[in-house]
Amino acid sequence: MGDKNQYSGDYTENNQVEQPQPAPQRPKKKTMSLKKVFLVALAGGVLGGGIVIGGCAVYNRYSSQTVTQDNRKGKTVTSNIKVTETNQATKAFNKVKNAVVSVEAYSSSDNSLDSLFGNFGGGKSAKETSESEGSGVIYKKSGNTAFIVTNNHVIAGSNKVEVLMSNGKKLPATVVGHDAISDLAVLKINAQDVTEVASFGNSDDIQVGQTALAIGSPLGSEYATSLTEGIISAKKRTIDVTNSQGVTTGQETVIQTDAAINPGNSGGPLINLAGQVIGINSMKLSSTGTGSGSSTSVEGMGFAIPSNEVVSIIDQLVANGKVIRPALGISLIDLNNIPEEQQQSVLKLPSSVTGGIVVAKINDNSPLKGSGIQKGDVIVSLGGKKVTGLASLREALYAHKLGSTVEIGYYHNGQEKTTKVRLTLEANDQNTTAASNEDGN
Repeated sequence: MGDKNQYSGDYTENNQVEQPQPAPQRPKKKTMSLKKVFLVALAGGVLGGGIVIGGCAVYNRYSSQTVTQDNRKGKTVTSNIKVTETNQATKAFNKVKNAVVSVEAYSSSDNSLDSLFGNFGGGKSAKETSESEGSGVIYKKSGNTAFIVTNNHVIAGSNKVEVLMSNGKKLPATVVGHDAISDLAVLKINAQDVTEVASFGNSDDIQVGQTALAIGSPLGSEYATSLTEGIISAKKRTIDVTNSQGVTTGQETVIQTDAAINPGNSGGPLINLAGQVIGINSMKLSSTGTGSGSSTSVEGMGFAIPSNEVVSIIDQLVANGKVIRPALGISLIDLNNIPEEQQQSVLKLPSSVTGGIVVAKINDNSPLKGSGIQKGDVIVSLGGKKVTGLASLREALYAHKLGSTVEIGYYHNGQEKTTKVRLTLEANDQNTTAASNEDGN
């Protein structure tokens, strides 16, 4: 009995067992005591935890039902954490933005009442109205003169042009030259307020998928210097070109992009991430089909004139006021518009010929007169370049200067032939569908 009482009390307040003296012990009895103590401690912990959890639940339930009456506790402040971001698009935009302008073209229209009954008010009988509004980019500064490139359709048919600078100042502009075929025009202004000039990049170096930025005045000068971002969707896309009356005047090879381009963006730059102009925004495709037929709404299909072509054209406009091009003086039909059955039965073409231009008529002043080429023949090459349609014919033809001699490959009654032609005819409104400086286009 004395051993039992002695060892049952050998526990401190911290539930730790004191080391026993070296004497015979009864380990089974001691083990039973430890188990009891452990069970008592465990039960106490469970009970205590339950009380705490229950208390928290009651408190939370009470707190969730209580709304503060002091609205001042809802006051907040902005964070002082600054986000540092290196954005190449922002850098490119900042490099060019001050060179981008809005272009406003005006025309004078006669007042119909004044023209019939006289000008009773004593003022001007002609009313000046805004004809169109687009964008442009300053690309050259020489002395007191700065040169701007824009689209021909922005200023065509106008008798007054003004430029709205990025700083909000409006300046009168003079038309240096314009070209309907390429849809490009050059303006000049006083360079006093010009602080930035854009540079051209090589459009042959662009790749599909690269970032493209469009800058301009969508919907007019109210949204001047707007930036949109996209990618190069296609490097060379051949599309139909129409004049202001909606008549197709030919085809053009352009850059396709999904950067948003809207009315007013015309003439503005398409730039790369280096801030270089790689194209001049010209048009967008918004729907398919005709007004009377079914159509599909289109998004993300904008087009720009490649910078390499832009530089070539505007240099000629500055030098001559127009682009001097040779013309063939013929009426033509794209071979792709001729049914395959008639290509073989009427034109007698071999099945290996899949593209070309059908000569529908040869004008009296055409350089093809006496060359051997006749109505119904199919032109398949010019100057060593393959001709597959209207776009490729124009590209091959306009690569040569007026007065140069070129070799033309063609099919006559199914036989392939070649002839040399001297390009003596200059393109104008009468011998081409869209000539340089054509008004109203």
